[in-house]
Amino acid sequence: MQEKEEIESNYFPKTTDKMELLYQELLRKRERAWSIHHAVEQEKRKQEDAYYTKWSHQIKTPVSVLRLLLQEEDPDTETMRHELFQIEQYIAMALDYQKLEKGVKDLSLGHFRAADLVKQAIRNLSELFIHKKISIQIGEDLDFTILTDEKWFVFMLEQILTNAVKYTKKGYVSVCRQGEGEIVIMDTGIGILPEDLPRVFEWGYTGYNGRLDKRSTGIGLSLVKSAADLLGHPVKIESEPGKGTKVCIDTRRPKLNTG
Repeated sequence: MQEKEEIESNYFPKTTDKMELLYQELLRKRERAWSIHHAVEQEKRKQEDAYYTKWSHQIKTPVSVLRLLLQEEDPDTETMRHELFQIEQYIAMALDYQKLEKGVKDLSLGHFRAADLVKQAIRNLSELFIHKKISIQIGEDLDFTILTDEKWFVFMLEQILTNAVKYTKKGYVSVCRQGEGEIVIMDTGIGILPEDLPRVFEWGYTGYNGRLDKRSTGIGLSLVKSAADLLGHPVKIESEPGKGTKVCIDTRRPKLNTG
C-alpha cells in the first residue's frame, strides 16, 4: 500500500507560483525521506530473513545429535548436555537479536564490579569451557566499578568469550584489566587474517575462520558492536594469525569539565 502512495514528483505541473513551488519541494522532501526509510526497512527484513535461515540450519545440528543419542542404549550424557547447551545459546541469541534490532527499551544503568560481571559470563559459559577443555584465567585487577547495564554487558562478554573458545583448539582464554578501565579478553586461538580484521563487526561477515566453522553466522560480533554502541563502551579487536586474538572493551566514561 505504501509503495502506491509514493508521490510521483516528476509529474508535478510546471509553475512559477512561489507557494506552489514551495509545496512541490515539501512533497519531494517527503518522497526522499520515505524512499530512504523504505530502503532501510527492506534491508532490515533481508537481514532478518538471512539470519533466521542460518539460525534454523544451526539449531538443526544439535537437535539431530540429541535425537541420535537418545536412540542409543547408553547415551553419552556429557555430549547430550553440550548439545542442549548449544540449543539454549542459539535460542537466547535469537531473542537478544530481536531486542537489539527493534531497539532496547529496558536499559537499567547501574554501577557494577567488573570482576562480578566477568565471572557471571564465565559461569554461563562453563559448559563450553569444559567441553572444549579450555582453561580460563581471570586477572586479579578487575576489582573496579563500571557504569553500565548488567544484562547487555554480560551479553557482550558472553559473545566475545564464545568466539574465543570456539577458535581456540588448545591453550587458554584470559580476562584482565588494561589501563584505567579497559577489560581485555585474550585467547591463544587461530587468530584473524589481516584482511578480515577490518570487517569483523559487519553484519553477516564470517571471513576465513567462519568458512572453516560451518555453524558460523557472522552475526555474534555485529551484535556485540550494537550492544557496545548502545552502552557507550567502544570495542576494538587486535589479532595475529596463529597467535590469538585480543578484544578490548573500554568501560571508561568521559570526565565532565566542571571548571
